[in-house]
Amino acid sequence: MHGELTPGASMTLRGIGRQFGVSMTPAREAMRRLVAEGALSLSSSGRVTTPELSNERIEELAALRALLEPELAARALPRAHLALIERLQTINSAIAEVVARKDAVGYIRTNLEFHRTLYLRAQAPAMLAMAETVWLQLGPTMRALYGRLGRTEAPQHHRMILAALRAGDEPALRLAVRTDVTQGLRLLVA
Repeated sequence: MHGELTPGASMTLRGIGRQFGVSMTPAREAMRRLVAEGALSLSSSGRVTTPELSNERIEELAALRALLEPELAARALPRAHLALIERLQTINSAIAEVVARKDAVGYIRTNLEFHRTLYLRAQAPAMLAMAETVWLQLGPTMRALYGRLGRTEAPQHHRMILAALRAGDEPALRLAVRTDVTQGLRLLVA
């Protein structure tokens, strides 16, 4: 989810078990679940890799984000008190710091923290779980995208999200979130 693995990275049960200090059984179950959720690919030979998404798949996942995330943000808006907005501003400042360090994994992790912190206020656990499944599928691709973008500052759309939250402006919030979650992915299929 955080882009720690690149697209097409191979993994083994032994390697996963060793990395997380677990036996083969929990490693196998975790891999099965991640394959079922689309976060990993399983070849007919039994090789497990992170997916290398086609342009069509990226477009599909971007469309899902564009549907789910503005709705989650809109549902969070009535519960977006000043403390939440300040917390989001702090996270956004942390994003600027990891961007300055050119830390792709840190950027993806902190960016998702920004979105998840807002969406938790929606009190819509099923919708959030769906969004997280999409994020899980996109993690390696987001890592590849980060390298292509060469970011030098935090996403401008986060400032727009924060401004819309402060103003209580639902249409502006929906637009800012939709633009933020789809703009980068569009660069991958261009």
